[in-house]
Amino acid sequence: NIAKMGLQPVPWFITKIIQIYEMMLVRHGFMIVGDPMGGKTSAWKVLAAGLADLNASQLMDEYKVDYRIINPKSITMGQLYGSFDPVSHEWSDGVLANSFREQASATDDNRKWIIFDGPVDAIWIENMNTVLDDNKKLCLMSGEIIQMSGKQNLIFEPED
Repeated sequence: NIAKMGLQPVPWFITKIIQIYEMMLVRHGFMIVGDPMGGKTSAWKVLAAGLADLNASQLMDEYKVDYRIINPKSITMGQLYGSFDPVSHEWSDGVLANSFREQASATDDNRKWIIFDGPVDAIWIENMNTVLDDNKKLCLMSGEIIQMSGKQNLIFEPED
C-alpha cells in the first residue's frame, strides 16, 4: 500500500504505521503527533488500506476501516456537537454527533474511525471527556448519551 500511494517505505514511516496500529488496539482515543507534512495522514491511510487488504485476504482477523475526517476548529461548537434552536427550541445534531451515532450503531464488523484533523484546544476537547475516559460515552447537551462501540476509535491529528 505504501508503493500504491506513491510513498517510500523508509524505516521511520513503517515504524509510525506500526505505532498507530498498536495504539489502535489498546486505546479508543489517541493522538498522532508530528510536524506538518510529516506523514501523519499518509501513515493512517496506509494502515487503513492495509487492514482492508488483510480483511480481503483473510490472513488475519482484521477488518476494513470506515473513517470520517472532521476539522473541529473550522466549525462552531453548535455545528460540531449540536445545538438548540433559539426560536423553536428544537435540537439539531452537529457533525460529530451524527458521525458518532452512525458509527456507534453500525451493524457491520468494519472498524470505525473519527479523525479530528486540526488543532486541539480546551474549548471543544472538554466535551470529549466522557468519551475519552473509561465511560466511552458521548454526552450531548440535548441529554442524549451515545455509547461508543468496540470497533470505534477517535484519532486526533494536531499539527504539533
